[in-house]
Amino acid sequence: MIANALFAATVLMLALIFLLGHELRFLIPYRFLLVHQYGGAILVSAAVLFINLTGALFTFGRRFFLKDTGRKLAHFDRELNAGRTPMPRHLYHEELN
Repeated sequence: MIANALFAATVLMLALIFLLGHELRFLIPYRFLLVHQYGGAILVSAAVLFINLTGALFTFGRRFFLKDTGRKLAHFDRELNAGRTPMPRHLYHEELN
């Protein structure tokens, strides 16, 4: 789940960087001044945005993609303990030893 959130946040950040790079072409003559004066603030802002995007996507993924996971696992556990779910033979033999 964390890897998916990081991947999605990376894709969104790259898309945002490319979009801003295209839209802010008129600032190219001032590139050195902007990077020299405001480079640190831009990097900190981008890092905070990336962390917030990762957290938001992680929360979104847990909320919508793992809905009722605990209930489903509890149901499977009850069936497994009742003996209604067939266990693979190699797992059964390991428990006996």
